Amino acid sequence: MPEGADAVLAGLDPEQREVATALHGPVCVLAGAGTGKTRAITHRIAYGVRAGILQPASVLAVTFTARAAGEMRGRLRQLGAGGVQARTFHSAALRQLQFFWPKAVGGEVPRLLERKVQSVAEAAARCRIRLDRSELRDVTAEIEWSKVTQTVPADYPAAVAKAGRQAPRDPAEIGQIYGTYEQLKRDRGVIDFEDVLLLTVGVLQDRQDIAEQVRAQYQHFVVDEYQDVSPLQQRLLELWLGDRDSLCVVGDASQTIYSFTGATPDHLLDFRTRHPHATVVRLVRDYRSTPQVVHLANGLLTQARGRAAEHRLELVSQRAAGPEPAYVEYADEPAEAEGTARRIRDLIASGVPAGEIAVLFRINAQSEVYEQALADAGVPYQLRGAERFFERPEVREAGVKLRGAARFGGNDALLDDAVGLPSEVRAVLSDMGWTSEPPAGSGAVRERWESLAALVRLAEEFAAARPGATLADLVAELDERAAAQHAPAVEGVTLASLHAAKGLEWDAVFLVGLTEGMMPITYAKTDEQLEEERRLLYVGVTRARRHLALSWSLARSPGGRAVRRPSRFLSGLRPGSGPTAGRRAPGGAAGGVERGGAAPGAGASRRRDRRPARCRVCNKTLTDAGEMKLMRCEDCPSEMNEELYERLRDWRAQQAARTRQPAYCVFTDKTLMAISEAVPGTEAELAGISGVGRRKLDRYGADVLALCAGEELVDVPEEASEGAAENSSEK
Repeated sequence: MPEGADAVLAGLDPEQREVATALHGPVCVLAGAGTGKTRAITHRIAYGVRAGILQPASVLAVTFTARAAGEMRGRLRQLGAGGVQARTFHSAALRQLQFFWPKAVGGEVPRLLERKVQSVAEAAARCRIRLDRSELRDVTAEIEWSKVTQTVPADYPAAVAKAGRQAPRDPAEIGQIYGTYEQLKRDRGVIDFEDVLLLTVGVLQDRQDIAEQVRAQYQHFVVDEYQDVSPLQQRLLELWLGDRDSLCVVGDASQTIYSFTGATPDHLLDFRTRHPHATVVRLVRDYRSTPQVVHLANGLLTQARGRAAEHRLELVSQRAAGPEPAYVEYADEPAEAEGTARRIRDLIASGVPAGEIAVLFRINAQSEVYEQALADAGVPYQLRGAERFFERPEVREAGVKLRGAARFGGNDALLDDAVGLPSEVRAVLSDMGWTSEPPAGSGAVRERWESLAALVRLAEEFAAARPGATLADLVAELDERAAAQHAPAVEGVTLASLHAAKGLEWDAVFLVGLTEGMMPITYAKTDEQLEEERRLLYVGVTRARRHLALSWSLARSPGGRAVRRPSRFLSGLRPGSGPTAGRRAPGGAAGGVERGGAAPGAGASRRRDRRPARCRVCNKTLTDAGEMKLMRCEDCPSEMNEELYERLRDWRAQQAARTRQPAYCVFTDKTLMAISEAVPGTEAELAGISGVGRRKLDRYGADVLALCAGEELVDVPEEASEGAAENSSEK
């Protein structure tokens, strides 16, 4: 912790220092990706607190994700400004609503709706309108957009037309479902997350005494990611402020990617119009990415159009030169996934941690083929956007056990010679199945272990940041994180959509599926929608610190027609695609477009075989990656040798235990099923099965073929097998 106010400013660059010392009047910080905006605003708050200019309890910092709010709170604690409130808009509003509801309305705040989609489905059924799963999700999103733009059900059709928004169904039908959904909530006395903001705005507008009480509490406001505020959030901010101007906003119009939720950069771009005397600071020194990555990011925005593009920031990398971004073209989607997995495996082998690598795609449906490819390559991964961490049963159970241990003075009886908070946590969680080594295999057991391991790592980090912290302190931290949904990190390559990647960064990023129709997405029609797609790709590029790969495939499935084209956004950036092709980035040489494909030695045969993959039972063309692995439709009858399948599973479990890796890293279930159906008799036949690459063929081929032939395997100790492998390689 810095010893004095001036010490807080140490290490800031000139622009960050200007932000930190601008403590009076309205301040607008235009901060490009990777320029240290969180550092600048947290040091600003801490400097004001340490200098006695700001009282911690009078400052409210709001941002858009629980993770960002948690990170901000952690940094403020380290800087000696722990009493500052750092929350999301919804969290801050809910807290105020719960406090003032008895005074403003009476009784308790209505309970929050747990599953909005379920209620929207019921509302549609009451309207006698049938919605499939995707339509249900889209209609729910339309209702959310309506509420944050303060559009009532009767006005929805007109609002959609005015906004140029493409409704997923007849706007009149959606308006009807919206109205029924609101009535259903009223009948049951529940509210949704958008209601939290609406009701807080209503209370502050109608009750001047309550508004004054809030303004007396909070006198200084900081808003992060200001380009993403909705009209409703802007209205709430104005009510918090009243007629004061002690406001600092931070944002980047080039990272506006949530307009479909009602977000608009207009409030950021109009800030100086509303506040003519505002201090404006531009942060353009990029500390995250290499000059090569920054050069590509700047190039993307050079081609942009529209109001946000007029205010773009030209980033300047502060890092040493790195490798050129790789542009890779593949024959089909499975080849793209397999090629990406191979590159990732090579990066991990070179020393890049799996947790510092991400595969980013436009829509979540693209993830399945990459999950399969990474599993086949023996690479651990995690899906971002899956079940919330603190809602997992094992995490809730762990919280109960840790709370109980804290209540009875810790768990010292279980510690033996170990001391300290992390040891206490390990001792408590060992009763739930946590071990120092991960279990063999995948599925629920592995997922449960990963959750517990994440809690152990969190305890280690917490103890390092707060020496002397007790188990009770950790439980309080977990409660705070659970309330804010600020989950600890889980090890493994991250698979995420570009939208879910906002605010994150990795050493290596793979941007996949960059074809017309996917980037930009097919339904992006207007100039504004197309520019938002460009900004989405920009956000993806700027997630990378050092390694960046951009790839696309010419066909969906092996043997399919090569009708796809690379994204228009890469025109003029990738070598050979336009007048700026081949230009050199600072510190590096211009590269070329690689031709990706199958593993070395298999690419030629893949390119020659242009026939589509067909089900060997019904002859239907296969497009699903899992079905192509089996070479049959999921629903078609299987001729699998059940006895062989079970022998392969037992063998796989032994291999996984020996090598201390998940079973799916040896072979996935689908690959074992494919082997059990084909029962290969030769190495060539085994190599022809999807999921059996050259590396696995060399390592496991002899065992698998022996099992297929009905032979019994000799159980060779791991040390002996490793020695034999070394001797063989020497020869």
